[in-house]
Amino acid sequence: MKERTNLKVLVATAMLAAVAGVLMSLEISIPFMPPFYKLDFSDVPSIIALFAYGPASGAAVEVLKILIKLVTVGTNTAYVGELANLIGVVLFIVPLWLVFKKMNCTKKAAKVSLMVSVPVRIAFSCCVNAFITLPLYAAAMNLSMDAVVQMVGSVNPAITNLPTFIVLATIPFNLLKNVLNCVIGYALYERLSNVHVFERRFAES
Repeated sequence: MKERTNLKVLVATAMLAAVAGVLMSLEISIPFMPPFYKLDFSDVPSIIALFAYGPASGAAVEVLKILIKLVTVGTNTAYVGELANLIGVVLFIVPLWLVFKKMNCTKKAAKVSLMVSVPVRIAFSCCVNAFITLPLYAAAMNLSMDAVVQMVGSVNPAITNLPTFIVLATIPFNLLKNVLNCVIGYALYERLSNVHVFERRFAES
């Protein structure tokens, strides 16, 4: 019985990872945002996997979707965006699961854990963009940091330096992306669990 359960989890995780990989490839450009900031809904399957099967499944979906996207589409950020996503897996999965588990896996716990994950990921994104991804992106494209900021400023003249880039691009983009993914992920998991697609369901409050 345990082997059948483990197999079911592996198959479900693989299927969710495949969906996430496709969703990660279907990127949407956002007006007044840098060309390398594109909206996608690839965190939705990860959220479903985490609530249904636990943190290992959620993390596996996050990692596999990056590999699927690289194999099928490639990179338009010289692998810098994919590196940032890979680094962000831990800060996405760990706080989400710890809060959800601490509050006994109830519906309220799911909502609170998702609300906690949003500011954590935004703070992480600000730090990573300022100190890792933007310098690496500039180096990969053989540009200076000022040149990257100027490129971004061409779509949003209010962005003139790194602080304004963080405030006017990184924070609003990640807020929009994370909130949409969390809302859709929660709604889909609740609907799918209600029709018994997944065995695990929210505990009683």
